[in-house]
Amino acid sequence: MIERQKLVNTLDSLLEPERFKDYGPNGLQVEGRGEIKKIVSGVTACLALIEAAVAAQADAILVHHGLFWRGHDGRVTGWMRQRLGLLLQHNINLIAYHLPLDAHAELGNNAQLGKRLGFTAQGRFGDQQLGWLGEGTAQSMASPQALAAHIESRLGRAVTLVAAKPGPMQRVAWCSGGAQGLFEDAIAAGADVFVTGEISEPQAHYARECGVSFIACGHHASERYGAPAVAAHVAALNGLEHAFIDIDNPA
Repeated sequence: MIERQKLVNTLDSLLEPERFKDYGPNGLQVEGRGEIKKIVSGVTACLALIEAAVAAQADAILVHHGLFWRGHDGRVTGWMRQRLGLLLQHNINLIAYHLPLDAHAELGNNAQLGKRLGFTAQGRFGDQQLGWLGEGTAQSMASPQALAAHIESRLGRAVTLVAAKPGPMQRVAWCSGGAQGLFEDAIAAGADVFVTGEISEPQAHYARECGVSFIACGHHASERYGAPAVAAHVAALNGLEHAFIDIDNPA
């Protein structure tokens, strides 16, 4: 068992949210019971995850995508009322970390995604140093098509590939989630291929014109690994029970 504020302090110390300019509040977003025995982790604080946490008798939920974002309407109606109402009804704490959870050197989304895909990190790039740069295995980097097939097998979902040129690649850049805006930074950093969650219209043209391949492997699929890694780490330190609940999302 751990007191709520001690748990939040532990997470703040680990993830250092004060280092980031973010899109919403990091840390405790919804206050629940004061003592925590069981924590559930997930990607997004959607109604299905909250319902699953209730069924699991969790005292706290740790997510990457919380409820509150800069620019959102502040009224508690519709889906917001449903989610908040269920959390408050069952006295469950909601704790969320966005960019800090992407960036952590060992437990974050990018570190865990790179580990799952067999990438060796060698540096960072881009806004707030959120992009990662490194190397993949010789087999996976044999061609853009080989890397796409490797990622599909490791993440269990189809990817979108824009193959810029054939043949082996040396340097891979990656950033989980909706990081297609970092593609030009990845090109400038010397990457041969960029892996992220989403693709927008301009990236296909940049890939073809700059000779750097682009792979979009799914926003949710690329961010399934940070929250459970952090929650498991903190749970082990404090003798808490932990369960990761993955709510399927095709995005």
